Amino acid sequence: MGNGTTATTGLDQRLEEYRVELTGYCYRMLGSSFEAEDAVQDTLVRAWRSFDKFEGRSSLRSWLYRIATNVCLDMLAAGSKRARPMDLTESTPLSRAALSPRPDHTWLEPMPDARVLPPVEDPAEAAVTKESVRLAFMAALQQLPPKQRAVLILREVLAWRASEVAELLGTSVASVNSALQRARATLAERGDKAAEAAVSDPLDEDQQRLLERYVKAFEGYDMAELTALLHEDAVMTMPPFDLWLTGPSDITGFMTTLGAACAGSRLLPVRANGLPGFAQYKPDPEKGGFSPWAVQVLEMSEGRITGFHCFLDTQRWFPLFGLPLHLEGETDQTEEGVQRGIGVTQPDAAAGPAGGQLKPRQ
Repeated sequence: MGNGTTATTGLDQRLEEYRVELTGYCYRMLGSSFEAEDAVQDTLVRAWRSFDKFEGRSSLRSWLYRIATNVCLDMLAAGSKRARPMDLTESTPLSRAALSPRPDHTWLEPMPDARVLPPVEDPAEAAVTKESVRLAFMAALQQLPPKQRAVLILREVLAWRASEVAELLGTSVASVNSALQRARATLAERGDKAAEAAVSDPLDEDQQRLLERYVKAFEGYDMAELTALLHEDAVMTMPPFDLWLTGPSDITGFMTTLGAACAGSRLLPVRANGLPGFAQYKPDPEKGGFSPWAVQVLEMSEGRITGFHCFLDTQRWFPLFGLPLHLEGETDQTEEGVQRGIGVTQPDAAAGPAGGQLKPRQ
């Protein structure tokens, strides 16, 4: 009995070693943080249950990716595509701004870096993996048919050989190469450029200063300073609302009208989708202190903020990012840490769901 328990524990540990990279793969496939984690859990449970049938003709990693791919393809069979607000509607002038929500399954969802980006020593490889989870690239992936999506991710992001992908998908090398060409053509037609968010890793001095200025401007609700930080074509989105705004004038105008309740907010830093971001807490007039309002993901280029994406479903996102659901009123420690913003210790993204040991579902 002891040997069986030890063997089971050892298998659990071997499978858990692949959780982060599999989550990254499933997230790129599905565009949803929670569906990706469900897919990975399903993958690992299936592997756990059928491990005695694993004959070792491929590596354990390849076998797990085959299972994960089948799980994702099954989940995508309904044909739903995750999107950003700008993929669904035209930009709305401030004068006609209205907050119209759409169902959760409509939206491309944010994801903490720590859940999808395994440690990589090669800086070039690390840059590619971060670019491949950025919002623009993720949105482009959602436009591809599921099998083309899998081929593109496996070949271009994970650098699998065509023969390996063909074996995984049970098809020919020619079919894989054809699917890859079609996927590339579709992305080229869309004109999406993940590199538009030109964020270095780690942040260079100019980017660090830009974020520090942003924290000061946002917490002080200084619209003149915020205008100076925004690119002339900057975009603001607020899922689950389909409204999106373009340009500093409409963005700051919204913040002082429909968004005026955000004045006095506090920001804590997060890393999401290979980009810098912040957890925004609004003043809570009933309980005191600050209540969660949004996870902000920022895109930057040429010394300005080009994308300002606010994900508002705080009951889902804040636990996912390991963030508290309330901040006490300002103490010396809170005030000092929040005002510095960028220097605050990052929340533990692994503290959220799916961080425990693998157990088969009943």
